[in-house]
Parts: sequence; C-alpha cells; structure tokens
Amino acid sequence: MADNAPDGEPGPPPSHGVGPHPRPWPDDPRLDPELLAGGDRRNVVDRYRYWSVEAIVADLDTRRFRYHVAIENLRHDLNIGTVVRNANAFGAAAVHVVGRRQWNRRGAMVTDRYLHVHHHPDPTSMRAEADRLGLVQVGIDVVDGSESIDARPLPRDCVLVFGQEGSGLSPEALSACAEVRHIPMFGSTRSVNVGVASGIAMTAWIREHGPRR
Repeated sequence: MADNAPDGEPGPPPSHGVGPHPRPWPDDPRLDPELLAGGDRRNVVDRYRYWSVEAIVADLDTRRFRYHVAIENLRHDLNIGTVVRNANAFGAAAVHVVGRRQWNRRGAMVTDRYLHVHHHPDPTSMRAEADRLGLVQVGIDVVDGSESIDARPLPRDCVLVFGQEGSGLSPEALSACAEVRHIPMFGSTRSVNVGVASGIAMTAWIREHGPRR
C-alpha cells in the first residue's frame, strides 16, 4: 500500500492488523516471536494473529474441504495468482499447477504459503494424481457439450480444472476430464476471466457440500 509521505519521511503506520503484543507474551507454541515483537500486519483473519505460517497451515489442514483446484499454466498468466488466492479463501484441499512450473505469484498475495501447491508437467500426470486420490476431474469452460454448473451438484470429491486465460482448457485437459461445466452468463460477453470463474465454481461446490449454518 502506498503512502503520501514526502520522500525520506516515514509514512503513517498501517491501519490493518495489530501492533506488537504486550508482555508478558502468551505461552503458546503456535505464536511467532517475531510477530509478537513487531506486530502482525498480514492479511489473515483475527483467529491467526501472531501465529506462525506453519501453525496456520497445520490448523487449516484440519478443516480444508474435499475438493481440489487445478489450473493449466501454458504461458505467462497473471490470473493464476487469483485462482490460488480464491482456493485459499474458499478452503480448497490443494492447488495443482499443470504445465510450466513457474507461475506469477504476485496475484496470490502470499496466500500460497498457506496452501498445498503441487506441480504436474501435463494433463496426463494430473489425471493420474486425481485417480490416485479418488477425485473426479471437472473442467470449467464454455465448450460444446458442456453442462451448466447449476444443472446438478458438482461431485463432492473432485478437482475443478481451469484452463489458460483466453484459450481455455487445452484439448488434452478436456479429454482428461470426466465432465465439463460452464457458468451461465446473461450479457453480451461469452466468458469471464478465469480468476472470476474459479471463485464462482468454488462457491458452487461449497453451496452444495460445505458447512450448513
């Protein structure tokens, strides 16, 4: 976040998060001494203030949902970071990057630290991993023969598979999917970007299989 302080002068302290914890510090192994001493300005819910990254991951592992997310990485695509950030926000069990190993993490806003992110060189290896985990691969794309995501519930144990921004799912990824769903749209545009689509699809899964209030 930028500030308006003149060059060489400190800007105002950030308004989000919490400052240093007053002493004596709590006797809790989940807490990070550096955060206790310096304050915690991370984009985390209040429950995790002052917790170490490792402690947060361990706690999330006890309550992640059953679905996974896969995203093809065939060329430079800033939207992959948004997909990863959504997967963190909506409690996905893991994220699978298919294709190139390197991806632009800026859009993830460091949320990948709290996720299990795996790499697969191609859709065939991703399909093998899904089969090993007992997961149905569900492609999310606007293609001939696809079914509305609202037509029936998504499978509970599934991988939601997203394609490259612009070109969508590759032919290899489509052939590896057991089914393909599209998101109904009612305006003039044919599709929404993959970052938006991923959030809609994850919400659709949670609506059917997530916790009931």
